[in-house]
Amino acid sequence: MATDNNKEVLFSRSFIAICTANFLYFFGFYSLMPILALYLVDKFQAGEFVIGFILACYTISALSYRPFAGFLVDKLDRKKLYIISLSIFVLSFGGYPIAGSLWAFIAFRTLHGISFGSLTVTANTLVIDISPKSRRGEALGIFGIANTTAMAVGPMVAVQLKEAYGYNAVFYIAFILGIIAFTIGSTVKSSPKPKHEHAPLSWDRFILFKGIPPGFNLFLMGIPYGMITSYIALYSVELGLGEKTGWFYSLFAVGIILSRIFSGKQTDRGKLTQVISMGIGIATLALIILSSSKLVESSPTTASLLFNGAALFVGLGYGSIFPAMNNLFVNLAPHNKRGTANSTYMTTWDIGVGLGLVFSGKIGATTSYSIVFLIGAIAAITSVIVFEAYTKHFYHRNKIVQE
Repeated sequence: MATDNNKEVLFSRSFIAICTANFLYFFGFYSLMPILALYLVDKFQAGEFVIGFILACYTISALSYRPFAGFLVDKLDRKKLYIISLSIFVLSFGGYPIAGSLWAFIAFRTLHGISFGSLTVTANTLVIDISPKSRRGEALGIFGIANTTAMAVGPMVAVQLKEAYGYNAVFYIAFILGIIAFTIGSTVKSSPKPKHEHAPLSWDRFILFKGIPPGFNLFLMGIPYGMITSYIALYSVELGLGEKTGWFYSLFAVGIILSRIFSGKQTDRGKLTQVISMGIGIATLALIILSSSKLVESSPTTASLLFNGAALFVGLGYGSIFPAMNNLFVNLAPHNKRGTANSTYMTTWDIGVGLGLVFSGKIGATTSYSIVFLIGAIAAITSVIVFEAYTKHFYHRNKIVQE
């Protein structure tokens, strides 16, 4: 594994480079989120259905391509695939402002989603390859902090840029940052992938079957995460707190960052399943508190404290789950299936998040958003029960890489 001639060094030049590139291209990615729907309305006079369809093209294409990305990561040179995926991802940023029709915009959006599906799987696998095994959990946690920091800062900067200079400024800044990310990412050095005997093409080259039990836990935890990212503002309005949810997202991001720093080190000390149990438990308790905020809506101060306090602890819970679960999937797979392991990890998560997105709006519109988050809490409680009763024991029986 390439760690700049020192297998115990985490902060190698390659590791710093891939984390920096990760922050830059995710900054561009998140900066588009608050302005794309508005851009489609202003530029193409698109209706709600068309906007929903176009935005969904990204998620659907990324989700559909991820199993193939995992297969390719395990078959081809990972560094070259990373560079190809990153270049297509970056070029897609430049396609949005020159798209002259909705069909052209859809084409760029779909291409962006496919390259995202490939890039995330490849980058995660490269991080594992270039990190010492004894510090893998810490490496994944730090790598993920780049995403979270970009998520916390990107949308805010994008809104300011759009108001001051228009939509194209956001697109071109994202494109420029992407070019810088590509330049830095190109310096990543990884050892050649070990050669393995040719195996016949089969379903286990696209899906890590041993990853299905933990994938079910991840799927369940993805449901409330999807609810939070899309409908927390509407829940805030329902509680009488207004549409401003800046504090919620800031505390959510702080929780994720803090837990990633500490949970990764605990994972490396052999406490992987304990970290996951703790993370799922904290997130579940926080989701119960969040849904209970409705019970004290008559007291705006109390409701606000519960609402924003839950944000911090939801972040702490999920920040612990992400790197530990990623490590768990990798530990269930041989080296030549690391890409498949990462793909299965991300795919099960995305399906849960997508389900939370799709059904939450309908449930919230017909009942209330407190019910939406109560359902999310129930999904999390189910995940706790399944993990404690079955998944962690399954993992210890089937892991390949020792913690």
